[in-house]
Amino acid sequence: MVNDPEIQSDLSSHGSGHRARLRLRILTGQGAGLHDHELVEYLLALAIPRRDTKPLAKQLIEEFGGFSRLLVSDADVLANFPGMGKTSVAALKIVQVAALRLIAEPVRTQPILGSWQALLDYLRADMAHLAHERVRVLHLDSRNRLIRDELVSEGSIDQAAIYTREVIKRALALGSAAIILVHNHPSGDSTPSRQDIAITRDICAAGRTLGISVHDHIIIGRDGHTSFRSKGLI
Repeated sequence: MVNDPEIQSDLSSHGSGHRARLRLRILTGQGAGLHDHELVEYLLALAIPRRDTKPLAKQLIEEFGGFSRLLVSDADVLANFPGMGKTSVAALKIVQVAALRLIAEPVRTQPILGSWQALLDYLRADMAHLAHERVRVLHLDSRNRLIRDELVSEGSIDQAAIYTREVIKRALALGSAAIILVHNHPSGDSTPSRQDIAITRDICAAGRTLGISVHDHIIIGRDGHTSFRSKGLI
């Protein structure tokens, strides 16, 4: 039996009955069974309440290549999609922000090396589906707690810059005892390139002379991840 007066009102309306059923499934713990387009449809309905948002939701899923890639897409690109506006884009992006904050909590409050899987989950959620390359450096204190998670550069579909001198200079400024390098491969393949290996070794050598450890370099791809440490590359 439905006790929520809003849902009862919607169920009695021919035009909003479907939306009310989606809401009911979410509120009664059945949200995991919703299709990706139904999740997007309901999010858009919050921003565009007087419109049937199912067609737009399906178009967005198809155009951007799936639910995850839709959520991480650039806000300006989303806003230029026919039928979308700033409020609709914000409805999608707030889900991304909330999800990342939820996943990141153990990473920010516990020693990184003791919550490694949580770190990988956070990085994959943030970077695996990006259409461009992103480089970031995680700065750690002597207890391996996160000092700063910094975006170093963003590039084209297959290239972003990382400079040994700038990485080490920033680590010294923050008083970092150790760092973890992270970047993604938009191709989806997390296999390191020769350039990835060379740059990592340069940063390791520079850090060693100044007492800054490089715990790992992690490459994120849609196929998973590659850890330089586990592969014996550093």
